Amino acid sequence: MLQMAIGPVIVISGVGLLLLSMTNRYGRVIDRSRKVCDGLRADGAGEHRFSDQLKVLLKRARLLRLSIILASCSLLLTAFLIIFLFITAMSGLQETRGIVALFVVAMLCLITSLMVFIWDINLSLGALQLEVKSAREGAVARATRL
Repeated sequence: MLQMAIGPVIVISGVGLLLLSMTNRYGRVIDRSRKVCDGLRADGAGEHRFSDQLKVLLKRARLLRLSIILASCSLLLTAFLIIFLFITAMSGLQETRGIVALFVVAMLCLITSLMVFIWDINLSLGALQLEVKSAREGAVARATRL
């Protein structure tokens, strides 16, 4: 019985570490959004630049939230799977369809979470490109004033 539960317990450990990474990233997006909002309030002239950054940051926050929710669902389903494994083992039932269904749905949630996480990573590159473009435009504007 314990041998059957080892696999799901390892999944819980791995997804827990993944969730830690996702929540850290989510916190950084929120912090960056606050800084951009402060910049927007302080400098109305760069409104377009800040507005574009906020749109990207808002989309990233939504993607990360979805990724965190899906990873959490995967954890919950895996925990239910462990409970179900113990109940079936203790009662002597041979219910494999429920076990397989819980495991497959948990893995599908995890796969979807990882796909959304990759989407966020790609989107963050787009945000960086906006930042670099803005910095270049600012440097050119300062150089032409001289």
